[in-house]
Amino acid sequence: MASDEILVSADLLKRQLGAIFTAWGMSDEHIATTLDIMLWADLSGIDSHGAGMMQLYNRFRDQGKLSFRPEIRVVRQNPATALVDGGGGLGHVPSALAMKLACDKAAAIGVGVVAVRNSHHYGAAGAYAEMASDRGLIGISMTAVARPNVVPMFGADAMFGTNPIAFAAPAKRNPPFLLDMATSTAAFGKLTIASRVGKPIPEGWALDAGGKPVTDANEGLTHRRLTPLGTSRPMGGHKGYGLAMMVEVLCTTLGGAQYGVLREKRDPDAARHDVGHFFLAIDPTSFREDGGFEDDLDDMIDALRATRPVDPAEPVQVAGDPEVRARIERRKHGIPLSARLAQELREIAEHAGAPYLIGNGSPAP
Repeated sequence: MASDEILVSADLLKRQLGAIFTAWGMSDEHIATTLDIMLWADLSGIDSHGAGMMQLYNRFRDQGKLSFRPEIRVVRQNPATALVDGGGGLGHVPSALAMKLACDKAAAIGVGVVAVRNSHHYGAAGAYAEMASDRGLIGISMTAVARPNVVPMFGADAMFGTNPIAFAAPAKRNPPFLLDMATSTAAFGKLTIASRVGKPIPEGWALDAGGKPVTDANEGLTHRRLTPLGTSRPMGGHKGYGLAMMVEVLCTTLGGAQYGVLREKRDPDAARHDVGHFFLAIDPTSFREDGGFEDDLDDMIDALRATRPVDPAEPVQVAGDPEVRARIERRKHGIPLSARLAQELREIAEHAGAPYLIGNGSPAP
């Protein structure tokens, strides 16, 4: 915990963000859904996708890139699939609707697939995948990104977003297996976090316009050229590049959302970013007798955690373990906010005409 951080309860942070969204004209129903997903990220330790996004949302609001009274509708559907139009607003509400639709379809016929178009940033991908595992289903969530910030293998210019993939599967004895990963070496929000606290970023995360690595977070933010997962060809960067394109195809080409680079070339002054998302839900009971899938997954998780570690002080974990620990810690002690983020929230609230509720929080230990 950094000395310039403060601790804020989830309830207080929720009320603060809610006050800003209210001042921005968002409906109470949409605020509730959006805050649930944003606080899921902050409580899970995914600091790049919760309150830390408010500065970007504020900027896009000022630029007219976001609607805070969107008309969200199901454009077409059949028993297995659906297409949702997000109405040009934030992605949290249409995405929650889309995953619910996918889960409902999976519960009825075994599988549900839903795409979203005309949307925007939707928060942490894992929040939606976990919606499926909470219902005893396997869930997959993916999203494209508003602005390109990841270079293809051997490329010098950004062509994709960080294009995350989340996968959740239900267990019985254990929390669900929950993988939530960017297809870039690091999420763009991690550069923002490093910039806020004045720390360098590891070499290999980001490049300059000439393709050379940068370690200054502010420089990385300026150039907007992250590396694909794996960083280089010898380290498997071509695989991250391929995964990023797979996500782009499912999130933009499939549902008719705009591929970011083409959108910017065709109409750089477009009123909306038209971001796309993709959701899949699978009912394990379509393949196994009731409970068999969960029992076997529990055995796999237990076996992996029991693997002999190289360092006894660093035991083997499975995806989702750090988030579970973070939720326990942060529900008990509070969510850490850097001094700079707290100041950003103060300025955003004042700009919107909303009250600033956080004050000085509680000093970090």
